[in-house]
Amino acid sequence: MTALHVPVLLDEVMAALSLMPGDLYVDATLGAGGYFRRAREFGLGHAYGFDRDPDAIALNADLAGLDDVTLIQRPFAEMADALAEMGVSAVDAIVADIGVSSMQIDDPARGFSFQGDGPIDMRMSQSGMSAGDFLNSATEAEIADVLYNLGDETGSRRIARAIVADRPLHRTSELARLIRSVLGPQPGGKDPSTRSFQALRIHVNDELGQLDAGLLAAERLLKPGGRLAVVSFHSAEDRRVKAFLRDRSGSAPASSRHQPLAAPARSPSFQRPAKAVRACVAEIARNPRSRSATLRAAVRTSAPAWSSAVSQAAAKKGHRA
Repeated sequence: MTALHVPVLLDEVMAALSLMPGDLYVDATLGAGGYFRRAREFGLGHAYGFDRDPDAIALNADLAGLDDVTLIQRPFAEMADALAEMGVSAVDAIVADIGVSSMQIDDPARGFSFQGDGPIDMRMSQSGMSAGDFLNSATEAEIADVLYNLGDETGSRRIARAIVADRPLHRTSELARLIRSVLGPQPGGKDPSTRSFQALRIHVNDELGQLDAGLLAAERLLKPGGRLAVVSFHSAEDRRVKAFLRDRSGSAPASSRHQPLAAPARSPSFQRPAKAVRACVAEIARNPRSRSATLRAAVRTSAPAWSSAVSQAAAKKGHRA
């Protein structure tokens, strides 16, 4: 079996991970297995693949019986605890591809996309509250806040008002049609539903909270010299990754350009991160999804992991009071 698609920035991610024979490797977002399968070519000691979507685990079932592979159907936010239960306390490399996968978007029955008709679902784990449940039960203000805070949708209040007036809504085609009627045509031909669908997906799956917890788990798991690579596709996600690595490396900017950098209160748990990497023109031409991808990578130091707190700046920036 081969992966359904080649993940973005594949060569760049492998270069950042610097995998060697015998390494313990964690793919925090297994998906179709693109990174995972390439990583195994380096002669790993063991490869652990996490995904909360049961379809992703099933898609990679041909790997499950191999002695050097363990697939785990749990959110990557829980990877440190899950590995501890298996007696694994430290690994050499961790990769995470944040956000929705192509296989989820392309299946109308999963309800992630406005491009096909399906239930308003959007649940990566296929359990818990769906996007439809939220839209049909939340208050107008709650819906507006989600659309604005997580989708940068300036028409959030008008959309929320229309949703409450027209609900219950059951199909993605219904929701997309309603949003288009509220917002009208958009500059550049972008579908007016794009930002709202993105916001609902992020909310239902607690994607930003999962990312924060996943970064903390990676900090706990990585050995001294261990490598972390995170690929994100949304500005709110990238801000969190950037701020986390900046803070943990002691390279946060001073509050004033006239003041020197303050000495970190704790020893840096990561070396100063490498410069962000983005897809080249050729890759974007091959795979348009890579256009918004950003890779950030860093190397773990020997310092203890910090507390469970994530960057307050990352948590606050981009949200409306």
